[in-house]
Amino acid sequence: MKQPSTTDLSMFLCIARHLNFSRAAVELGLTPSALSHALRTLESRLGVRLFNRTTRSVALTEAGERLQARLQPAFRDIDDALEDLNRFRDKPSGTLRISAGRQACELVLLPIVSDFLQAYPDIRVEVIDSDALLDIVAGGFDAGVRFGNRLEADMVSVPIGPSLRSVVVGSPAFFERHAMPRKPGDLHGLPCIRHRFPSGTLYRWEFERGGIAQEIEVNGPLTLGDVSLMVGPALQGAGLAYVFEGMVSGHLAAGRLVQALGDWCPHYPGLHLYYPSRRHVPAPLRAFIDFARTGKAG
Repeated sequence: MKQPSTTDLSMFLCIARHLNFSRAAVELGLTPSALSHALRTLESRLGVRLFNRTTRSVALTEAGERLQARLQPAFRDIDDALEDLNRFRDKPSGTLRISAGRQACELVLLPIVSDFLQAYPDIRVEVIDSDALLDIVAGGFDAGVRFGNRLEADMVSVPIGPSLRSVVVGSPAFFERHAMPRKPGDLHGLPCIRHRFPSGTLYRWEFERGGIAQEIEVNGPLTLGDVSLMVGPALQGAGLAYVFEGMVSGHLAAGRLVQALGDWCPHYPGLHLYYPSRRHVPAPLRAFIDFARTGKAG
């Protein structure tokens, strides 16, 4: 039997990580058909099936799970060995993969990344936006961005932005038709634009004043899966929206939107960059952490 190459095994790990040929193909720079053909060649060479594949799903076989478990530590050691070489370079190089929600990307992460890339031209950054609570290790990410109160205990976290605030907003035309809410409970009688998380759960609007916290399950004719999409319907008077203040500050200043319940809208602890507590932190990630803290290259 001809032994598979490290390229073959790296390809296998990529498919195992994504369990999706299209996403794995994008990461590897191949077409899905070429990747499928390469996998069939590998399975033929090994004499075992590594994945169960249908038109709708991809899953590891028992043999595939065993191979993944044995290969992952070895490839991690290889990555660490290559990362050690970065200490001998004037500036680090490599690829940094970050998972973050859409709002985190727009409000905090991408402005930092844009400046970072100018300071470190040999580093490439791949940002995957997802509001789902992903396992960044299983997903092959170097780091993720999330609110500080939603982090796992085994992660190292670094604050990368100021505290954030959510605001209730509606258009002037909306408030010509509906009364201004004076307390969170008044929202029960008003059409609101709801947000459904990727898990299927509807977000309950969170309020706090004087140490008293309330969660309100709002109602309304429109439900969206992306908070950033709420601003447009709110401008058109479709309902009240509960969004980050930074997303609508320009509209508030111009009078296109009006804020309600301002004294009930809380501040959040801010966004954190988080990553696994490993012995070796990849050089691109270390450079990004230092840059996010100081705003300049090390």
